[in-house]
Amino acid sequence: MKKVYELDFRGRKLVVEHGELAKQAHGSVLVRYGDTVVLSTVVVSKTANVLSDFFPLMVLYQEKLYSVGKIPGGFIKREGRPTEAATLAARMIDRPMRPLFPENFRNEVQIVNTILSVDPDNSPEMTAMFGSSLATCISKVPFDGPIAGVKVGRVDGKFIINPTVEEAEVSDIELTVAGTKDAINMVEAGAKEVSEEDMLEALMFGHEAIKELVAFEEKIIAEIGEEKMEYEVLEISKELREEVSAICATDLDQALRIKDKLEKYNAIDEIKERVVAKYEEENKELEEDALQELVTKVKLVLEDIEYDLFRSIVVKEHVRADGRAMTEIRPLSTDIDLLPRTHGSALFTRGETQSLSVTTLGALGEHQILDGLDLETEKRFMLHYNFPQFSVGETGRYGSPGRREIGHGALGERALAQVIPSEDVFPYTIRVVSEILESNGSSSQASICAGCMSLMAAGVPIKAPVAGIAMGLITYGEDYTILTDIQGMEDHLGDMDFKVAGTREGICALQMDIKIKGITKEILQQALAQAKVARMEILDVMQKQIAEPRPEVSEYAPKTMTFMINPDKIKEVIGKGGETITKIILECSHVNAVNDVNAVKVDLEDDGRVIIYHTDKAIIEATANRIKDIVREPEVDKIYTGKVVKILSDKGCFVELWPGCEGMVHIGQLAMERVAKVEDVVKEGDEIIVKCMGYDAKGRLNLSRKEAIK
Repeated sequence: MKKVYELDFRGRKLVVEHGELAKQAHGSVLVRYGDTVVLSTVVVSKTANVLSDFFPLMVLYQEKLYSVGKIPGGFIKREGRPTEAATLAARMIDRPMRPLFPENFRNEVQIVNTILSVDPDNSPEMTAMFGSSLATCISKVPFDGPIAGVKVGRVDGKFIINPTVEEAEVSDIELTVAGTKDAINMVEAGAKEVSEEDMLEALMFGHEAIKELVAFEEKIIAEIGEEKMEYEVLEISKELREEVSAICATDLDQALRIKDKLEKYNAIDEIKERVVAKYEEENKELEEDALQELVTKVKLVLEDIEYDLFRSIVVKEHVRADGRAMTEIRPLSTDIDLLPRTHGSALFTRGETQSLSVTTLGALGEHQILDGLDLETEKRFMLHYNFPQFSVGETGRYGSPGRREIGHGALGERALAQVIPSEDVFPYTIRVVSEILESNGSSSQASICAGCMSLMAAGVPIKAPVAGIAMGLITYGEDYTILTDIQGMEDHLGDMDFKVAGTREGICALQMDIKIKGITKEILQQALAQAKVARMEILDVMQKQIAEPRPEVSEYAPKTMTFMINPDKIKEVIGKGGETITKIILECSHVNAVNDVNAVKVDLEDDGRVIIYHTDKAIIEATANRIKDIVREPEVDKIYTGKVVKILSDKGCFVELWPGCEGMVHIGQLAMERVAKVEDVVKEGDEIIVKCMGYDAKGRLNLSRKEAIK
């Protein structure tokens, strides 16, 4: 039977419908937020792979272009692989939910959000997050929710929950925050150099709204929620735990104190392999399945011992994996101009994490075209992040970017986008690519630092340099420690990865993921304060290498010229079928095809803006002069020097003032005396002076030689 629940959420109606759609899913709700409609479903497998070492959760965010009245672009007119926006939305839902499933739960769970209708003023991402949580909570799937998320903006100093498109355009904060009723457990933000105090206030403001949504979910769960399922777990005896600990705890403790990453990891692996081999040898009489189960248990116990030892060393002894102080940044080094033919390149190294970032400048017409649900249809600034397996000394999959690469690239792009100049100031499409050459934690923040320096080296007039740092949290019982600049092991075995990027003036981007149920305001406040100190230190090192953007772009980058023409003249510049502009490009560039790499690029904007790109300024000027000649208007009563291009013996002659502009000199206007034949005065190819007499009723330009020579 269909049930409907309604909430007036901050002046907008939130409606949940249950019992009518997708009834064979283990949990399903249709959520309406304004005109945005999302169907959220959850399904759980019957059996579990208890010997697996991870929880198989899949969250999907399926964009349907019919939801915004669009037909997909390209040759295949149906939705294909997820857009970057859809991938990021799925990650945003996964991150606050994953920590709240039972630690030993190994049944496969799939949460699918189908976006059916989109009102841009009512976020489909936040609607899908709400629906994902509620569908899971009312199902038989064990889950320690509910959670919810909201977007927070700030306009004229006032915080707004889930701002409209119009409000978001003028907001200086673009924050997404998610959590339970008790604590925040996921943050994603971009901001225009906002202070730590203001960002913390925005986070707390968002959490108050989250509590309202969670209370609404709890009301629904109490009425229609199912009893949670029983599930199979791998039981490990206390005796086995104590036995394994006695064998290797001392050795693992010593290995964890080794400072060098590879030496440490090799020592830990050797200990684990030795212990596993011991149990395999002593129990080889067991059947294969029983032996595999025992080995899995031993491996899990080893992981638990490593986990507890690591946390005890950090929190109780205040000793980090590489011997640093809790607020100490790893050694920093920078370099620029490593690649001679790129438009801008920079290398940033922090300890054993290294990013080589390259900036490329292109014409505005080379922007990325977006085919998604957002109102935005194009993007002129992009940051792409690549993480090859050799960066961690391993073999692995190579191919199209995965969710992690897309997510890290989006974070770096969000941070640097805050300081990218407008296209009016710098009319280029800008692409930054971060190649991770070495990684031991916080490679996304290294990408921001290297990317910023490559932009400055390329001559992009950014508003201010941006640096990023990753903060960590290690809890042990009631105690905790916040770490500055976490490395791989501190991320893997820790409780929080809190990335903060910004300028000297304030925060440009935030991202927080945690593995525990939530964190307090005090922890957030301390983490932000430590991150600010670290950010200033990193900016000092970056600006010692390159203090500010170069005044000129690279000699290999396209130079640019911008000027305005009458928008009504754009058709004349393009010509029939593009004939005129093609001729200009070929002749001025001295090439045979407009797609030649040496061809000048011309962008003609609807407002009459003309932007010309080429590495050779002389070619730019020649192209500009040809276009200006086409759109130039002759001034009445002005004297011009023109060339006779056609003669009509008894009527007059046509004179070209400049390419594309011709006027008629009537035979009676050729000389002071009477003229019998035009050829008696001028012939084709002659240069003569004429006076502009204006246009006649038929729009023809009239010229006079007689008036010019008076």
